[in-house]
Amino acid sequence: MSASGTTRSSAEFIALVALTFSLIAMSIDSMLPALADIAADLGARGPNDRQLVLTAFFAGLTLGQLIYGPISDSTGRKPAMYAGIGCFLLGGLICALTQDFTTMVLGRVLQGFGAAGPRIVAMAMVRDLYAGRAMARIMSFVMAVFILVPILAPSIGQLMLLVADWRSIFYGLVVIGAIDFLWLWTRQPETLLPKDRVPLSIGHIMRSAREAVTNRVTLGYTLATGCVFGSFISYLGTSQQIFQEQYGTGKLFALYFGLLAAGIGLASIVNAKLVMRYGMRNLSKWALRSACILSLAFLLVAWLLGGHPPLWAFVAFMMMLFFFNGLLFGNYNALAMEPMGHIAGVAAAVIGSLSSLVAVGSGTPIGQLYDGTVIPLVAGFAVMETLALLVTEWAERGRAARIITPS
Repeated sequence: MSASGTTRSSAEFIALVALTFSLIAMSIDSMLPALADIAADLGARGPNDRQLVLTAFFAGLTLGQLIYGPISDSTGRKPAMYAGIGCFLLGGLICALTQDFTTMVLGRVLQGFGAAGPRIVAMAMVRDLYAGRAMARIMSFVMAVFILVPILAPSIGQLMLLVADWRSIFYGLVVIGAIDFLWLWTRQPETLLPKDRVPLSIGHIMRSAREAVTNRVTLGYTLATGCVFGSFISYLGTSQQIFQEQYGTGKLFALYFGLLAAGIGLASIVNAKLVMRYGMRNLSKWALRSACILSLAFLLVAWLLGGHPPLWAFVAFMMMLFFFNGLLFGNYNALAMEPMGHIAGVAAAVIGSLSSLVAVGSGTPIGQLYDGTVIPLVAGFAVMETLALLVTEWAERGRAARIITPS
């Protein structure tokens, strides 16, 4: 399976990639219960400023993804991952030790910049070893393991707040990042052979990036990923306010958050079982259309109820929506990467950074529109899911035209 040696097992590779991906989820979800405490202790100005603890991380993530992919194409995958994890650890320590909100935001940017390394390079490692439906299947297994993090992380963060303050969450992230570093160093062989590496040059990066953004399928599914992820960023930014303040769930917030995340986990398991039979495109098309219809219907319900639907109705809607979206993430990444195997590192960087740019650029304003009702969030999902549908249809029409047109 490995390009430079035999990995310990496919199961271990999946677990390692899942942990590596999870650095991002843990850095977000574990501190959701602590956002109010962080904002109060460090002197954040407005009630929505607490969302910057999350969006600053995504901003660093967006920037970092442009850097690590090209480096990994030149040096190999593991050195680039080492550099990223190192930045992640430094950013976590800055956040744990800071005494003001501005430094917290800057530390989160660095932490996100570091997390981009293991995240984007791990995607390239998967592409080094797998392609097509096999890659989608591996990514579904990775996502199924990975989804345990948003299910458990808020509860872990809430538990840590019972025995210590919010700084202990950042120290915990540093420990987990160190474990990932040691696991990668001692157990995972390099997946990019020296003969397949390319010199690190601006010309190569620009040519490869141009190839990625001018490929209609890659660009379409990258933009669609950004649209869907943007609505999730708005949810992450406002979930604590919605559940704890609008609905008054208190410490049960972590339970509700984990319950909704379980919808994505279930979808990942279902996708892993069905993708080899029905294909990535068919499953994704069905799931996205269902998500659009559901979001538009619930937006009408929320509006008729003044933005305050019953908690059970909101949770039911979000669980179904998360299930449909859970069928998209692994498939969309695989579909975007499928034509890019020969430039996997740069392509992963372009796909990751562009989708994150779209997500942060759309999700942050949607989150800032929070007005004490769920209407901005639900409207954000409806709009972004519809945009994702439009760009995927555009991408697929271009793909079909190429297949039909004689060479």
